Amino acid sequence: MMAWWQRHIGKVWMTGVYAFLFAPLLFLVVFSFNSTRQDSQFTGFSWRWYAALANDPRLLEGFWVSLKVALISASLSVVLATLAAYTLVHYTRFRGRQLFNAMLNAPLVMPEVIIGLSLLLLSVGAQRALGWPERGLTTIVLGHVLLGMAYATVVIQSRLKEMDRALQEAAMDLGCRPGQVFFLVTLPNISQALLAGWLLTFTLSFDDVVVSEFLSGPGVTTLPQVIFSYARRGVNPSVYAAATLLMGVITLAVVAFGIYTARQARKPQH
Repeated sequence: MMAWWQRHIGKVWMTGVYAFLFAPLLFLVVFSFNSTRQDSQFTGFSWRWYAALANDPRLLEGFWVSLKVALISASLSVVLATLAAYTLVHYTRFRGRQLFNAMLNAPLVMPEVIIGLSLLLLSVGAQRALGWPERGLTTIVLGHVLLGMAYATVVIQSRLKEMDRALQEAAMDLGCRPGQVFFLVTLPNISQALLAGWLLTFTLSFDDVVVSEFLSGPGVTTLPQVIFSYARRGVNPSVYAAATLLMGVITLAVVAFGIYTARQARKPQH
């Protein structure tokens, strides 16, 4: 018995850890199909709360706001992160490099409450001085871009460091200009990192609550904010249904990305 335990203690430990992490998610999915509002007893299978979700204007409006914000902020984050990562990798010596790198990584270690509060003060000050931006969709996007850029830069920078410099040098020897090398050689070779960074920043933006709570304005509320406000007032199984659908979409996106990455890895290198 002791020998068996020593051989399988790692598997048992990991099984317990994953069960602890994912059991609440399973609980949420199961009770999204509950026929009553009870969250302690499953009384029967029903699509009732999914139908209620489809007829809830606050949740639907919050979903479209979150989707719009996530699409815009993820795309801007990847563009800015690509430029930042390329600068840090290919230009190792320039004045202010250490400060630039520190400012880029600051959102990774700074509490979101501090980031949200500082962005709120900045937006209020800018609005008083310039009349722009008003708190709402624009300020939420700007806040999410600040966070997303920091995370995407880490992903893209690691891929750029692994990329063979000989490919870029060969392209320049063949007559390509630096801009052509960047668009025709560098970007195709880091496409997987770009996609991974986009998916990461999209997810971070879509489920953000803290920064959105500070930067949102009247009439602009994201889906996580709506869910959080519902949760504070008590049990609402429609929230379970919304969360289940979100988990399903994110799971499909992760699986699709994994399949794409595996197929790209199996392709012969020319």
